[in-house]
Amino acid sequence: MVDVQKIGIVLQKTEFEFENEGVLNPAVFKEGEIVHMFYRALAINNYSTIGYCKLDNTHAVISRNTTPLLSPQADFEKHGMEDPRIVKIENTYYLTYTGYDGLNALGALATSKDLINWTRHGILVPQITYEDFKNLIETNSSISEKYTRFNEYTKSHESQEGQIFIWDKNLILFPRKVNGKFCFLHRIKPEIQVVVALEKLEDLTPAFWEEYFLNFNEHVVLSPKFDHEVSYIGGGCPPIETKDGWLIIYHGVHDTIQGYVYSACAALLDIDDPNKEIARLPYPLFFPEKSWELKGEVNNVCFPTGAVVNGDKLDIYYGAADKRIAIASLSLSELLEELNKNKC
Repeated sequence: MVDVQKIGIVLQKTEFEFENEGVLNPAVFKEGEIVHMFYRALAINNYSTIGYCKLDNTHAVISRNTTPLLSPQADFEKHGMEDPRIVKIENTYYLTYTGYDGLNALGALATSKDLINWTRHGILVPQITYEDFKNLIETNSSISEKYTRFNEYTKSHESQEGQIFIWDKNLILFPRKVNGKFCFLHRIKPEIQVVVALEKLEDLTPAFWEEYFLNFNEHVVLSPKFDHEVSYIGGGCPPIETKDGWLIIYHGVHDTIQGYVYSACAALLDIDDPNKEIARLPYPLFFPEKSWELKGEVNNVCFPTGAVVNGDKLDIYYGAADKRIAIASLSLSELLEELNKNKC
């Protein structure tokens, strides 16, 4: 078992209107001695914006915005901008997030050169209806029947106005190009999918996605496997490049009589072929057990979304019970050693 130390809560809600219901699911990026944190700030009626603060090496907050860094502008995000992740590729910061319009939840992108001024690029993931999705993936008989069950919920929205799409969340770019091309993870329940070898993000056209879904099974990179993730899984932190492969910290979900339990999990993908899983922990890296993880806006949640490597120490930032932000710390080399004992 990997020894994980729960450092505890690092950020909580304030009385400011934009974050008076909770703070959760942060993106983090370390430059020099500063950790930049971009977090989901929750207001009344489940309305989300992206807040911003800076932390030092002791995890202490040294500055914090009193207004949102990014707020909804477009219709696709009019009800909120949720669960950001951030990477820096070459000289550009890529901030991915889920845009929620009250009906659809879809992965979107903003970029910056300085972490201050941001350019929005809109939705990157496919905008596909349930019926079209079902028709396309049914051409591949090996697709899990769970896709139908998990995504059929959209039919309950039929009385609402607007076009209904399959929810596609947890959009996470790899922190560098692989073989000179963009790669990213995304999630349509219940599995994690990957897009590899993309020349430019503008290539994500409707025609690209139609071809993608016709060969959908080829793009599933991680599937639920163990008891702690049996219900469904989803992306977590941006992939971490290691000597043994891409370290993927993701969330696994299993159902209990108290409801769903969200745990942090770990796997390795091949460094040159991220579509290939090479190892996975057969147990959760960590799970809800502390009071701040057990009770909140949503109980029993550890939702990892950001990570910082300091030498051999890996700090994982996570949303705790959808109400506050906490950190868990562990040895990177110990985790890699444990993963290499559990190769696929």
